[in-house]
Amino acid sequence: MTKPAMRGLTRRELLSRASATGASFLIGSGFIAASDAAWAAETTHLDPKVFATLVQMARDIYPHDRIPDENYVIAVKGYDSAENAEAITAGINALNAAAQGKGFASYLDMGWEKDRVEILRGMEESVFFQRIRGGLVTGLYNQKTVWPIFGYEGESFSKGGYIDRGFNDINWL
Repeated sequence: MTKPAMRGLTRRELLSRASATGASFLIGSGFIAASDAAWAAETTHLDPKVFATLVQMARDIYPHDRIPDENYVIAVKGYDSAENAEAITAGINALNAAAQGKGFASYLDMGWEKDRVEILRGMEESVFFQRIRGGLVTGLYNQKTVWPIFGYEGESFSKGGYIDRGFNDINWL
């Protein structure tokens, strides 16, 4: 029997394989850290498990292997407020209920991205889903640290505009 050829793993493949070994979030009082130390955050109004689920939801709505988890944490951090806490908690509870008690963010119980995406598709018409999805458009993509990943150099007016700065040189489309 020969060994299969090894190839590089994507982030999603690595996480799905890590789920088989028990990878999960370390959650304490107002503090969340991924077991792989990819990100950590403190919460003030949201339960840490709710916040960790919100981060996973954000990654599943707008999946980009090259964007670090910390950018998703920054994108959803604004929901950790007194005025949002009740609605976000109710939405995450509905998400977990749709996961049939397995816990949406638990890699051990709901480890497959396709399963989580199916759950999200079932809720995509809800006010909660639309609120999170809409907020992520600006919360995630307005971060200057993610712009280089997509080849965006920022505004061009102060540099003479796009026409004089290689308007036709985008090679990633």
